[in-house]
Amino acid sequence: MEPTFEFDAPLWLHPGGSWVFLTVPEDESDVIRELAPHIGGFGSVRVRVEIDGHEWKTSVFPKKGRTYDLPVKKRSVPRRGSTWVTPWRSR
Repeated sequence: MEPTFEFDAPLWLHPGGSWVFLTVPEDESDVIRELAPHIGGFGSVRVRVEIDGHEWKTSVFPKKGRTYDLPVKKRSVPRRGSTWVTPWRSR
């Protein structure tokens, strides 16, 4: 059985403005790093993500330090007017 992580994390807009991400917390990032069967380009690890009923396969990308960044599909990003709604439950 694949490990599943559930956590709250704020969404943030990449400085270039075209990508939305969340940062995987340190404890979960440590486990992902230990269990990763294959490290891809840029140190990425393939993952399956579900946010608010939207599920997709993607990769997490290592940051400096102990965490990973997860790109979030725009259709999975909740909006209330023009305000990003945070935090989000992710797994």
